[in-house]
Amino acid sequence: MFEELSTRLESVINKFRGQSKITEENISEAMREVKRALLEADVNFKVVKEFTKSVQEKALGEDVLSSVTPGQFFIKIVHDELVKLMGGAQRKVEFEINRTNVILMAGLQGSGKTTATSKLALHYRKKGHRPLMVACDVHRPAAIDQLESLGKSLDIPVFSERGKGAVEIAKNGLVYAKREGYSLVIFDTAGRLHIDEEMMAELRDVYSAVNPDEVFFVADAMTGQEAVNVAAEFTKQVNCTGVILSKLDGDARGGAALSINKVLGVPLCFVGVGEKPDALEPFYPDRYASRILGMGDVVSLVEKAQQIVDVEESKKLEKKLRNNQFSLQDFLDQLRQIQKMGSLKDLMSMIPGIGNKLAGVDLDTNQLKYIEAIICSMTMEEREKPQILNGSRRKRIANGSGRTVADVNRLLKQFEDMRNMMKQINKMSGKKGGMKGMHGMKGKMPF
Repeated sequence: MFEELSTRLESVINKFRGQSKITEENISEAMREVKRALLEADVNFKVVKEFTKSVQEKALGEDVLSSVTPGQFFIKIVHDELVKLMGGAQRKVEFEINRTNVILMAGLQGSGKTTATSKLALHYRKKGHRPLMVACDVHRPAAIDQLESLGKSLDIPVFSERGKGAVEIAKNGLVYAKREGYSLVIFDTAGRLHIDEEMMAELRDVYSAVNPDEVFFVADAMTGQEAVNVAAEFTKQVNCTGVILSKLDGDARGGAALSINKVLGVPLCFVGVGEKPDALEPFYPDRYASRILGMGDVVSLVEKAQQIVDVEESKKLEKKLRNNQFSLQDFLDQLRQIQKMGSLKDLMSMIPGIGNKLAGVDLDTNQLKYIEAIICSMTMEEREKPQILNGSRRKRIANGSGRTVADVNRLLKQFEDMRNMMKQINKMSGKKGGMKGMHGMKGKMPF
């Protein structure tokens, strides 16, 4: 996501780094390249025209400080305009715990609406809500079964009534939710085309029946600018209050994310960033602008780590690092924690200066699985004392993990190199008063 756009923008910015000042000539040339990059990312052409005009006017209308290079100045202007383009400040969608709040989900069939419903329910359960999902899709075969299956896997209840119409199910579901004291009710409606008047009439009737606090339009990021056009039609029918962009982790070019707020006047509230139930994130315009420009997103990276890291386990790990007792089992535990945080490529893209360098790079995530398989083929004693791994043991481990002896040897060599590096750091930090410089490593993979 955004890789191609990020690479193109970085190329434009690099040209400014070699300039002594910003002139009308070089800014015009830059804007032509920016315009081309945005159009290729499938951003709405009117939005592109307005964006490039605004950047050009600001670049020529302000004096560059002597302490700031033209490249830095240009980055700041583009960053600020990207944030503005995507809605400015993040729109926080919060609900009161002591009342029954209602969310209505709408969108085209195949946009990921049912999956987004379950992700949204899980998101708010983590915030202390007691959610209920209501299956109002009576048109798609197995739609109710899918929602019930998702609810069962997440231990989130689903209200369903087979053989009844969507409006009746919605009314009964709301009555049930209020009676049972659920604080959040999410209605999963059928996917429909905006040109299907009969289906749109049903959606309007469900809307009137439940009087929702929020109406989220679920758009598939893979459809690009067309997702924005369809969302505009839905908004006219049921007054959508927010957008959830699904499949943002795929091969989408990013046009929908960049265009949707400007075209609709409706904020992008959440983005789906993977297939796992917890792969739903609030949308932060400033953070995504930073990612697009290769500036990273350290705040999101830290937040992901905080959700995974156990404080007590971190303290134990720090003690082991201090005493040079870090084992292969500890290594495996840290590896699994990182995997819980999401894809390796997404995590790397959040580190400043690295994101744009990943374009076209194939990060082989299978390597992590191979490492895990090798360590899991060891006994607990071997994980704690890798020095006892002789030739026959290494052969047994290779056979058990489906890898080669060379793979096992390579892992052990890398692990030993890492432990030696940790010893050197301990010696250096010991001279400076202990492990104070190591606190930033808590809960992270100790490379």
